[in-house]
Amino acid sequence: MLYSRALIPTVKEAPADAANASHKLLVRAGYIRKVGAGMYDFLPLGLRALRKIESIVREEMNRAGAQEILMPALLPAEYFKETGRWDVYGDTLFRLKDRKGGEFHLGPTHEEIVTDIARREIKSWRDMPMNLYQVQSKFRDEPRPRGGLLRCREFVMKDAYSFDISEEAARGSYEIMRKAYRAVFDRMGLTYRMVAADPGAIGGSTSAEFQVLADSGEDSIVACDSCDYAANVEIATVRVEGVRGASGAIEPPHVAEEEKTKVVTPKVSSIEEVSAFLALPKARFLKSLVYSANKELILAVVRGDHELNEIRLARALGVDEVFLAGEADVKKATRAAVGFAGPVGFAGRVFVDRAAAHVANAAAGANESDHHFTGLNFGRDWSGEVVDIRLAATGDLCTNCETGTLKSYRGIEAGHIFILGTRYSETMGALFADEKQEKKPIVMGCYGIGVSRLVATAIEQNHDENGMTWPMSLAPYHVHLVTLGKEENVAAEAKKLYDELRAQGVDVLWDDRDERPGVKFKDADLLGMPLRVTIGAKSLANGMIELKARKELDPKKAELIPLADAVRVLRERVGAASAP
Repeated sequence: MLYSRALIPTVKEAPADAANASHKLLVRAGYIRKVGAGMYDFLPLGLRALRKIESIVREEMNRAGAQEILMPALLPAEYFKETGRWDVYGDTLFRLKDRKGGEFHLGPTHEEIVTDIARREIKSWRDMPMNLYQVQSKFRDEPRPRGGLLRCREFVMKDAYSFDISEEAARGSYEIMRKAYRAVFDRMGLTYRMVAADPGAIGGSTSAEFQVLADSGEDSIVACDSCDYAANVEIATVRVEGVRGASGAIEPPHVAEEEKTKVVTPKVSSIEEVSAFLALPKARFLKSLVYSANKELILAVVRGDHELNEIRLARALGVDEVFLAGEADVKKATRAAVGFAGPVGFAGRVFVDRAAAHVANAAAGANESDHHFTGLNFGRDWSGEVVDIRLAATGDLCTNCETGTLKSYRGIEAGHIFILGTRYSETMGALFADEKQEKKPIVMGCYGIGVSRLVATAIEQNHDENGMTWPMSLAPYHVHLVTLGKEENVAAEAKKLYDELRAQGVDVLWDDRDERPGVKFKDADLLGMPLRVTIGAKSLANGMIELKARKELDPKKAELIPLADAVRVLRERVGAASAP
């Protein structure tokens, strides 16, 4: 592509609402433009990057035996009503009516529609295994779209669905997809971790996320430094010191028990304040939080230096979601001001994290304003239902091995795979006849990749202070060809190289503009193509051209290569970096 004919509207300033690197750079470099909150135009360079990602995804899905289909984005309400998700999705669902008053919505996901295909087309055990996938636009009414392409209201996603005769067979399909996903992200040149995860509103089991590691990621994950255990902090388990595994019995350490004592703590209520006032470490405190679940007020207790995991608390209660109680409800439940809640004498149900039950001679709120207890011991002074309800953090002991500790990372969810089981097939009547001609529900799996999100995700992991640094496999163009000066022989040799590279399958952006060298080099760094080739009269007089890898911006790293060898060298560099 000739730069002089291309739509590449670069700008110096990033948009005011851009907080992360990919949002700033994709706008500055003219890859995308905002249409509305969470909605973006993909301009030519952005679309080329998107198509490169789609191509890799399609190739690996096809290689894994999946078949591509395309389901509509506009869906009748009847399918979501059939499974109950019309109400579950709430305000996240874009709802609309046609001229006849019929109810429709824009698809946030397509489990119901693909299950409808299965119940109409799959009749026998002989029709399976089967895997169907699509690359389609999805729509979710995000309350706070942010991060450019990272969290949008309209986005492109690859969703695949497997259909099997049994749970065992479904696990086989899951394993095929797991390997395919690793191949996808390996080919993209991304640093990622496969982590255990929560399936969310879609439901299912054997859930795993593919998290691309990035400091700007909105997800928190932990990984063991001694084994391959990794998980989203929402579901990660940790080993309490002195307790074997997540289901081990709580055994408080054998230390001398102090007397339970009520102490006055005037106008100090937070863990930090009371810790300083009583000169006790936060690990000696019980952090007591009042929550509302199905209109019931309960108390959740974690160690003072730990954070509560609301997802685990909801699971322990058997509800979809819990909410931190408001000030009025806290006063109603504790008969005290906010900040003085505690497990001693609490009238409702008490859920206590394993580590909190392990604290000896603990301090906690006394359910009385301006008062705390010290010297509390679980089983003697207070009790509750012992569960695992805290977030894992750096330094925690791994439950998967005997020697490892966990380390925290930030990640961006790029893919999610899990077994759906028969949740949708049973509800919607997607049945098949087995070898004995008995009707059974199809066992399903679900596998998603955020295709448009990956455009931004790749940049979050591949950028510097000058611009983007695309991996070869995802770059809109492999080579950014820059010509300096107006000499005819420079333009002629550049044209020849440009044509020969394109004939060899190398994507080339040729900056043929009548601009100063500094402007061209600055734009090249911003756009981020992997290889920059510069042709000028001075080097050409010696039969040489300059080659520089984008990730090597130090001028000393540039190399001179013979013009006669340029096509071969560039083809080899592109091929080596793009190889699956």
